[in-house]
Amino acid sequence: MKIEGLLPVGSVVMLKEGTHRVMIIGYCQRLVSKPDTVYDYVGCLFPEGFLSADKNYLFNREQIDQIHHIGCVTEGQMAFAEKMEEAIDRLREQKEA
Repeated sequence: MKIEGLLPVGSVVMLKEGTHRVMIIGYCQRLVSKPDTVYDYVGCLFPEGFLSADKNYLFNREQIDQIHHIGCVTEGQMAFAEKMEEAIDRLREQKEA
């Protein structure tokens, strides 16, 4: 399945070489240890949910192998995801400059 733009929060995916499903819980994330790297998504294990910050997964759209469920899509969500996509692009461009 080909999706344009960011998947909505609540979407459940399998990452390439993954063994457990991950649910998207946010966008546009960085690691403190890698401040120059911007990730498209932050996710948690599914169906377990958020366990602790050290059990979250940061990943980019190209790392997604399968989409198992698409989260709730509303006009507000689509507008927010578009703004997040623009923010991610700006942050990546700043890194390259």
